[in-house]
Amino acid sequence: MLGSLKKKLRIRAICGANVIENPLFSYFFYLYPCGMGIFLQQKEMEERFDFLVIGSGLAGLSFALKVADKGKVAIVTKAGLSDTNTSYAQGGIAAVTYAPDNFEKHSKDTLIAGDGLCNTEIVEMVVKEAPGQIKQLIEWGAEFDKESNGKFNLAREGGHSEHRILHHKDNTGFEVQRALAQAVKKHPNITIFEYFFAIDIITQHHLGKLVKRYFPDIECFGAYVLELNSGIIHTFLARVTMIATGGIGNLYHMTTNPMTATGDGIAMVYRAKGIVDNMEFVQFHPTALYHPGERPLFLITEAMRGHGAILRNHTGEDFMMRYDSRGSLAPRDIVARAIDNEMKASGDEYVFLDCTHLDGNDLKESFPHIYEKCKSVGIDITRDRIPVVPAAHFLCGGIQVDANACSSIQRLYAAGETTFTGLHGANRLASNSLIEAIIFADKAARHALPHFQHYSIPQGIPQWNDAGTTNPEEIVLITQNYKEVQQIFSYYVGIVRSNLRLKRAMDRLEIIFNETEDLYAKSKLSQKLCELRNMINVGYLIIKMAQQRKESRGLHYTIDYPYKNPTNANYQ
Repeated sequence: MLGSLKKKLRIRAICGANVIENPLFSYFFYLYPCGMGIFLQQKEMEERFDFLVIGSGLAGLSFALKVADKGKVAIVTKAGLSDTNTSYAQGGIAAVTYAPDNFEKHSKDTLIAGDGLCNTEIVEMVVKEAPGQIKQLIEWGAEFDKESNGKFNLAREGGHSEHRILHHKDNTGFEVQRALAQAVKKHPNITIFEYFFAIDIITQHHLGKLVKRYFPDIECFGAYVLELNSGIIHTFLARVTMIATGGIGNLYHMTTNPMTATGDGIAMVYRAKGIVDNMEFVQFHPTALYHPGERPLFLITEAMRGHGAILRNHTGEDFMMRYDSRGSLAPRDIVARAIDNEMKASGDEYVFLDCTHLDGNDLKESFPHIYEKCKSVGIDITRDRIPVVPAAHFLCGGIQVDANACSSIQRLYAAGETTFTGLHGANRLASNSLIEAIIFADKAARHALPHFQHYSIPQGIPQWNDAGTTNPEEIVLITQNYKEVQQIFSYYVGIVRSNLRLKRAMDRLEIIFNETEDLYAKSKLSQKLCELRNMINVGYLIIKMAQQRKESRGLHYTIDYPYKNPTNANYQ
């Protein structure tokens, strides 16, 4: 089969396709960057900015605000400005604010959760800079719950040794998104492009020059962007580009992520020969509300377990004590596998999160959003146990960046869930994601501002071409493959994996890949087609990196290699 695939690649290379040889895996994976490699279209518009931000969550908006006083900024987002993973983040933001907590404790908790694969220097940097970025969020208008004495009301979540989670009731992400969205709308140097879908970033490849992965001089000049309402493809040119497109949750049928989380930024950077890593580590949130037919699944924040809620099976047993001495406050990878095991052993479709023993008025006050949501589906959390299931929630890998949020492509930064920074290692500690996003956005801004005015945009960047393409006759071909990708990853690349499951996933994904690439080459672009293509690209990387890891560590658990390989750990 591999020989046949290589033959196809050679044939398509002659036709103008961009053939990507994957040096990480010695495996070929081909993708068309722009139609059939010709770049000319009548319905095209060129936009020029100093900074192009792709994505509108915490990472993207905070970067925009940090650079906007010095240059013109475009924010491109494929949905509404606030339809982001940030808005869905219920729990809060981890930061050391008061004794007895300290930086050493927060670092240690992060390293333990990361299961040996964290970059200790990055962990220490993030932990130490977190309080300053909390102050910045407050200056932008974000509000966090406080006690009567004016101190922050701090929550505790799984894997944390102290109460250190700043929150706004049970919808912290929504509050942060609200404040930042309001701030960017007021800034005169920021232009917002809602319902604009970034297709591919622009590099020397589009000027006809050879570009290979690990080349040190690849440069980003902006991106080709599809205006969803009109179908016009714009050329956004910029001195500096920031990728902040969020996660990959919609690879899975059950996810807490919004429908926009399809790995677009990771796929774009990989196609442009950027480096992507750590993709095998997909975090499943242990407690999403079980409500058949709803998608995305409603998140039941980990802060409820920090508040005293207990996981129970259908017999009423506090089963987590059989898996970990920390019980329901164990890290997410342990809790998710335990729930998965309980469900498989019993045949039940869910377990319960029980908070009926807690003060009812306090629950309503602390978790009003969760209370109202559960009430809307007939569950009174003060009297009824909440049915919960694990759901795809967060990716610990992505675009590889350094301590300044620089990707392997010059003039291209990345921040937020779309990145691999080294902070999370093999498993993210709860509530470390939002603080990671704003810190790396800050690092990117500080690194870019002294240099951006010296960057030029080369002449002759071609326009996009869709000559000879037509609207697909059967949209069902796209929607069916979209569903099949989700089924493949839910069944074969989930919480528990095996060599057989991963091979089956790759075999089936290759079939869908070939069908999708054929359709992409001859079709007018649409959001669903581009998302499907990105999901396949990202899915390929997850499978290949999972196949390479011959051990079980953190979020990656395989029955063929159930133990850790100690030589793979970065710290002891």
